[in-house]
Amino acid sequence: MARAMILRLWPALLLGVALAASAAIEVRHFDDPALQRRYATLTHELRCPKCQNQSIAESDSPIAADMRDKVAERLEAGRSDAAIRDFLVRRFGEYVLYDPRLTTRTWLLWGLPAALVVLGALVVALIVRSRRRGANRALSADERARLDELTRREERS
Repeated sequence: MARAMILRLWPALLLGVALAASAAIEVRHFDDPALQRRYATLTHELRCPKCQNQSIAESDSPIAADMRDKVAERLEAGRSDAAIRDFLVRRFGEYVLYDPRLTTRTWLLWGLPAALVVLGALVVALIVRSRRRGANRALSADERARLDELTRREERS
């Protein structure tokens, strides 16, 4: 009986949770569809400094709400997307960008994986080259005699 009651209430519970989650994040509406698209793009490109790997569009933290407000204010003021990103980076740091910029501080982040791949390919090439040289080396007289002796023993048994 209790199980049947839970099954009947399950859809209502799910609906309540979905409504609560959607009410947590306010949605901005602009009269201009181009501004609406820019707002949606920017809020999905910027990371919430408090949340782990959530955009400010998805986060319900107060700092994300503040960032969304700043984006909307600057869009309405006619600022470019780059100017809005620069403002938020100055205010919150490079962490708010999902794709960090290539600067003198981030060249290692961008260049190290490529350098490691090149270094790994070079090491593999050197190992293969040294093994090929070793395989083509001629046997000395002592090595040839030892090899002949081992093959004769193998043929006898």
